[in-house]
Amino acid sequence: MSTFDTDPPFVDEHVVTVPEPRERVWQVLEAFVRTSLLTAAKGPLALILGTDPPGGFAVAVEVPQERIELVGRHRFSRYRLVFAVADGDEAGSTRLSARSYATFLGPHGAVYRALVIRTGFHVLATTRILRQVRRLSRSGPPGAG
Repeated sequence: MSTFDTDPPFVDEHVVTVPEPRERVWQVLEAFVRTSLLTAAKGPLALILGTDPPGGFAVAVEVPQERIELVGRHRFSRYRLVFAVADGDEAGSTRLSARSYATFLGPHGAVYRALVIRTGFHVLATTRILRQVRRLSRSGPPGAG
């Protein structure tokens, strides 16, 4: 999957501080993306939405120790999710962020936006990912926990 011809508009950004070194957080983030976000979605929702790729995301850009940009599309939206790691304010900590961008297509896209963005579901899903990466970063090797 290629990147977009034009960037979709910014939706939001969420940030957590992880009390672990950047290299550790990067390892866990990269493993989490590959095992949880790039896998094929199961169930009727993926069929209804027509996600491309089937799992919902593909890696568009990866800059080791810095950021992973994921892109995807379906019948109602084109989207990009950018995870970034940076040194935190405290020694040995890491700032982990997720920035979302999306274009919603036509009247069905407007309804989809209302269901996903305005209800707060998107915020819950994104912050859950960040909290999981933070928890896994503190609990041992990637994949443990």
